[in-house]
Amino acid sequence: MLNALEVFTTVAVGLMVGVEFSVAFVMNPIFNALPEDSGQLGRAHGGRMLGAVMPVWYIGSLFLVAVWAIAGWHHQGTGLVVTAGALLILSVVMSILLLVPINNRGKTWTPENRPADWKEQMNRWDRFHYVRVAVIIAAFALLVAALA
Repeated sequence: MLNALEVFTTVAVGLMVGVEFSVAFVMNPIFNALPEDSGQLGRAHGGRMLGAVMPVWYIGSLFLVAVWAIAGWHHQGTGLVVTAGALLILSVVMSILLLVPINNRGKTWTPENRPADWKEQMNRWDRFHYVRVAVIIAAFALLVAALA
């Protein structure tokens, strides 16, 4: 049963990493290259869609990692799992304090109501997001290493 939990948790976190990596290095560059207002509208729609899904995914992943750490407390690799959990906690805190406030504003913007500094705010979100992606990649790598 523990092996199934380990694999399921690693896959769930890995898929989350893939989505966030794709946002950072595929979707947002595509949106930024679109003409006129299309990119801003695409980001707003993405913010609404992923803003509804990702909190559940982050908290669910953190919960799975915690269960893995508790269930496998006396097994090899538990330190790696606990460290991965700490990194996921950091990613949630970063999200709440840094990314969600910008996303909550950005997902309501239209070409008619967006602020003059909307591009600067999106660039700030991108910078924070790059750091968050690095943090969750590190957490994922630790979980993979704990499987060995």
